[in-house]
Amino acid sequence: MIFENRNIYRQFNTRLLGLCLLAVMAISCTETEKKEAAIHLDSTADSTETETGYSDMERAMINQGLKDIQQIVPDIMVDLKYSSSDNFFKTDAYGDTHRAFLQEKPATALKVAQYLLKKKNPNYTLLIYDAARPLSVQKVMWESLDTIPSRNRKNYVADPNIGSIHNYGCAVDLSIFDLSTQKELDMGTPFDYFGDLAYPRKEKQLLENGKLSVIQVMNRRLLREIMLTAGYDPTTSEWWHFNFYPLARAKKNYRLIE
Repeated sequence: MIFENRNIYRQFNTRLLGLCLLAVMAISCTETEKKEAAIHLDSTADSTETETGYSDMERAMINQGLKDIQQIVPDIMVDLKYSSSDNFFKTDAYGDTHRAFLQEKPATALKVAQYLLKKKNPNYTLLIYDAARPLSVQKVMWESLDTIPSRNRKNYVADPNIGSIHNYGCAVDLSIFDLSTQKELDMGTPFDYFGDLAYPRKEKQLLENGKLSVIQVMNRRLLREIMLTAGYDPTTSEWWHFNFYPLARAKKNYRLIE
């Protein structure tokens, strides 16, 4: 199952996540495992944010109906890169916000993805770098690149006047973390690397030229495989970025996160 087959996956991944999961499990899992997966999926239905100590930004997203991903997928890891200076912008844009949020359907799809990943390797877990992003943060990121002309700036960050799928809680940036080694899997580049090495569409050429290794490409394909099966679509220029809906659909279904 590889990136080029995304249209086939779209045909079967109808966003009815229970049916999607059972269809996938029918290929390689036992009846017991199917039942376990259904139980895990059903358990998200009544999940609520019960923790205290949410930041104002986090509370605003909860009030808008977004879900704390770790309330739905407790064993998923979160390291919001824009809540530190460890990012392309070298700026902490989130402040005291450290939890990752998504709309309920995309968040529930991550539960499916995490389950599929654990089936591949129990030591692996998804590691989230970014998820729902308020437009106010989008503007800060855009303005921080003011030395780059606007026509070129969109190559690095979405124009806030147009909006990003992140701004509707329907996109996630993530990787895979190996609990046995306490390290992220080698994807060939770090998160927020802007250049050809990060482009999924150029992986075959980069592999042939020795700029990416077989292991690095296999790790990326593993991430794409589970995300595609769970209902997300990858992009061609960032191995870490996945969209649950296209921008037009996200705008139609949800309100902008201010």
